[in-house]
Amino acid sequence: MRAIVMTAFGGPEVLRLTDIPEPEPEHGQIRVRLYAAGVNPAEAYIRTGQYAFFKPTLPYTPGFDGAGVVDKVGEGVQGSKPGDRVFVTALTARRNTGTYAEKVVCDAEAVHLLPDAVTLEQGAAVGFPGMAAYRALFQCAGLKPAERILIHGASGGVGTVAVQLARACGAFVIGTAGSPASMELVRSIGAHIVLDHTQPGYLDTLAALTDGVGSDVILEMLADKNLENDMRMIAKHGRIVVI
Repeated sequence: MRAIVMTAFGGPEVLRLTDIPEPEPEHGQIRVRLYAAGVNPAEAYIRTGQYAFFKPTLPYTPGFDGAGVVDKVGEGVQGSKPGDRVFVTALTARRNTGTYAEKVVCDAEAVHLLPDAVTLEQGAAVGFPGMAAYRALFQCAGLKPAERILIHGASGGVGTVAVQLARACGAFVIGTAGSPASMELVRSIGAHIVLDHTQPGYLDTLAALTDGVGSDVILEMLADKNLENDMRMIAKHGRIVVI
C-alpha cells in the first residue's frame, strides 16, 4: 500500500510517499481503509523531532486521525465488522500505524462508527480537535451552564468543536475569528457573539458583553500574544486554558 513515511526529522521535505507492506491487525485491533486523513499542528511538531510530548522511532508514518471503512478486524474485536463506516482517533492508542496512508491499524477503542450525516472528510477532523476541545472545556476548565466563555480562534479546528460543545452545555459563547467568512461560520455553529480579532481593540467590548464581570472561562490558542490581556479579562474565580 502507499503511505507517507519519514526516515529523518526536519521540514516537509522529509515526508516521502512510498510503498510499504500492509499492516496486519493483531488481537483487539482493527484495520481501516482510509478515504480521508486529519492533518494536525502537533504532527508538524512531531515531524521536526523537537516535540516534547512525543518523538517517534524512525521510519515513521504520521497521523492520528482519519475516516474510512473497516477492512479487517483482529481476534477479540466486538462491535466492528468489515464494511463499517468509521472514524479513527488514535492519539492515545497503544498501536497506531499512522493515518497518512491508504490503510491504518490501531486499537479497536480508537475506531468509532461514523454517523451517516457526517462525511468522511468531516469524520477525519473529529479526533484530535474534538479531544482537545472536550478536555479544555470540561476536564480543565470545568465549564458549567450559563457561564460566559471567550474562545480565541473559534474558527479553527479546536475552536469550532469548542463553540459547539460550549453552546450545547448551555454557556454564553463569545468567539473570535479573522475574516467575514470565518466569523459567519462561528456564528452559524452556535456562538452568541463573534468578534473580529484582526481589528485593533476588538476586545474592548468584552466588559459590556459580560455585564462588567469578565469571562468565566477563556480558551487561549495563542498565549504568547494574548495571555496578558486574558488576565485582565477573566472574571473572579475564572479559568484560562491554554491550548
